[in-house]
Amino acid sequence: MTFDHNRGLCGWSLEPCKEQKLIFDNSFKLGFIIGYIVFTLSAMTVFISYCVPRTQVKEAKNVVLASSLLNRKNKKKKADQDNELPTLQLLQIPKLERMVPSMSFTQLSKATDDFRISNIIGVGKMGTMYKAILPNGRLIAVKRLNDSQLITEEFVFELKTLGSLRHVNCVPLLGFCIESTQRLLVYKYMSNGNLYNWLHPVQKEAKILEWPLRVKIAIGLARGLAWLHHICSFRVAHLKLSSKCILLDQNFEPKLSNFGKAMLMHPNDIGLNRPRGFSINREFWEWDFIKKDVFAFGIVLLELITGEDPSKETKWKERFSGNCQLSNHKSLTQQGPDNGEILHLLGVASNCVQPFPERRPTMLEVYKTLRVIGEKYGVVDDSEIDSR
Repeated sequence: MTFDHNRGLCGWSLEPCKEQKLIFDNSFKLGFIIGYIVFTLSAMTVFISYCVPRTQVKEAKNVVLASSLLNRKNKKKKADQDNELPTLQLLQIPKLERMVPSMSFTQLSKATDDFRISNIIGVGKMGTMYKAILPNGRLIAVKRLNDSQLITEEFVFELKTLGSLRHVNCVPLLGFCIESTQRLLVYKYMSNGNLYNWLHPVQKEAKILEWPLRVKIAIGLARGLAWLHHICSFRVAHLKLSSKCILLDQNFEPKLSNFGKAMLMHPNDIGLNRPRGFSINREFWEWDFIKKDVFAFGIVLLELITGEDPSKETKWKERFSGNCQLSNHKSLTQQGPDNGEILHLLGVASNCVQPFPERRPTMLEVYKTLRVIGEKYGVVDDSEIDSR
């Protein structure tokens, strides 16, 4: 075999190809480097374009999910506070329904003409009172409570208290309603409103409360408190007594209302250890709770006698405590009673507002003192006081 005229051939039996081998080695290395770079860039591109956004999306989804769960939890917590009674109180509702019937919100809304402003008969801290008419024509009073957890607790307590009390001088509770955030209490309608409005009327609605009616109200109120403190199956201290929570029926018989702050105590529990370590001393019960009601009764009695508003007199209580030389007070001379009756009632009121609780009489003692005057006006009723 001849290789003549084939310039540039090398290798095998010819001259070694030194220069071409170098070129081949360099080309191979260059190609490998380029390929490695391309592969690396491609891998990075795929990672950046696929993995990173996916991770961010996943994280974003997790953030949104966590936020959603938090919002749901907050809403549920708020719903639990607004729409639900505490568990212990919720369990009491079936028991209360056996004493006081449950009524629907639709029924009460219709009875108040959708809670029309013209049907409002009173506004207080707990809620608004409306005059309402049932389909059978019966008049009732509906208290629509404010939306508050604290108000809910007072609602349950008043429901529990008035649902258990049956006395001529306690306002009759006819029903209640619990639906969503709505809390309503239904009472017997009192056509003569509350005592405060009679004693302190606005000029355009001048009212005259005759002296015999004032005596009747004082005696009825004393009888009701004496029954709550000493006679009913469980002792009750009202603790928020004022002329604003004393309602008057068509015959001006006084009715105690607003028991949301009342304190209940079974007679056997006084002085004994109660569940969860709670205990109360009999002396403490008498002085701090019962005698607080006695003091408040003394203030109401002074309102009845003088016609003055204690909320507008900064030193009103001090003026009437201690000595009772007030028979010449202008409000008293307008009523027509003799001075003996005025001094008698002022003496009772003065004893009730003594600064030291132990010096104040009990409501049973107060009632027995007032009934002497009541006999003159024929307003004494011992049917629920017995011979104590």
